[in-house]
Amino acid sequence: MVSVTDRPEPVPYASAEASRGAPHVEVPVAYDGLLLAGFGGPEGQDDVIPFLRNVTRGRGIPDERLEEVAHHYRHFGGVSPINAQNRALKKALEAELAARGIDLPVYWGNRNWAPYLADAVQDAAAAGHTKLLGLATSAYSSFSSCRQYREDFARALEETGLAGTVTIDKIRQYFDHPGFVQPFIDGVRDAVAGFLEAGFAPNEIRVLFSTHSVPTADAQRSGPRDIDFGEGGAYEAQHLAVAEVVMDAVTAEIEQAGGVGWNLVYQSRSGPPTQPWLEPDVNDVIAELPDAGVRAVAIVPLGFMSDHMEVMWDLDTEAMESAEEVGIRAVRTPTPGVDPMFVRGLVDLVEERLSGTPASERPHRTALGPWFDVCRPACCENVRAGFKPAAAGIVP
Repeated sequence: MVSVTDRPEPVPYASAEASRGAPHVEVPVAYDGLLLAGFGGPEGQDDVIPFLRNVTRGRGIPDERLEEVAHHYRHFGGVSPINAQNRALKKALEAELAARGIDLPVYWGNRNWAPYLADAVQDAAAAGHTKLLGLATSAYSSFSSCRQYREDFARALEETGLAGTVTIDKIRQYFDHPGFVQPFIDGVRDAVAGFLEAGFAPNEIRVLFSTHSVPTADAQRSGPRDIDFGEGGAYEAQHLAVAEVVMDAVTAEIEQAGGVGWNLVYQSRSGPPTQPWLEPDVNDVIAELPDAGVRAVAIVPLGFMSDHMEVMWDLDTEAMESAEEVGIRAVRTPTPGVDPMFVRGLVDLVEERLSGTPASERPHRTALGPWFDVCRPACCENVRAGFKPAAAGIVP
């Protein structure tokens, strides 16, 4: 388990129980609403450019450049799958909460498209639900996958005038929670078993764990500053740790899988060529596999909890084309989506906060966990914009 010195400083926008900044809130908290926070996505061709303007707000990117990205969405009719996936997840969470007798309404809001987080917070407050527990649809630590959600929580409270009336805490990063990890284990096991049954030797099979690339400077600042996670920060360290857990579990089930190699790769780079981003790119790695004697590849969307546009375009389209070009058989394994194990795991995380489960009793599959309920000082800085007000963390 990660060890960080507790700095009991006030945490803005937080419940009384989380407000002093202990890494883990180990007392029961009577939340009265669950705030499901999504990225958001367009739901028609006319939505695409306005949506991309929201995503890139403040960066001054002209519409002509946005159109270069828009063709990914236009290829699928201008509809991102993400909103439908969040509707399905909301419904699944509501069903699991009800099955456990937990009376906790689920409010859903997005960062970049309707329904917006501010609307969800207002709906909760209008219903008398003012002590919210946030669940971000991202499992790892970085600016874009954690802190930006926390900043959006703060902005929603300020924009609605509900700061001081509504509080928002946040469920810990769940990258190594069993409910998130098990669907990846199942997918890799099935892919490797399928390749072996098709006659491929273990050393002819490669598993590529793929996640969204981020600027190297942001990656280096992911996670608490007083822990050395290596060159890629907590973001890279978390992915590597989970990938190792997945491969160890698959090898335990399939003895021959011990001879299968694996790599952590990156995708969906969007920054200027002059700005360093995490590498290697998934397509570049696939192009080199035949020279290493690899004839079959399992592409694992380890950084994604559901089939986002980046999965459908960058992996299902571009990466599959790269594999076909070099004559390699390829499969893409599933994301957790609404897998019952994943949904149960998310509700386990909710119960963990409702009951104040001690950190020593919280399930985690890597030595990095369990992650923090309250983010630590200066965690996951955005190098370009600096620190903005954020919920669920100690002020830098």
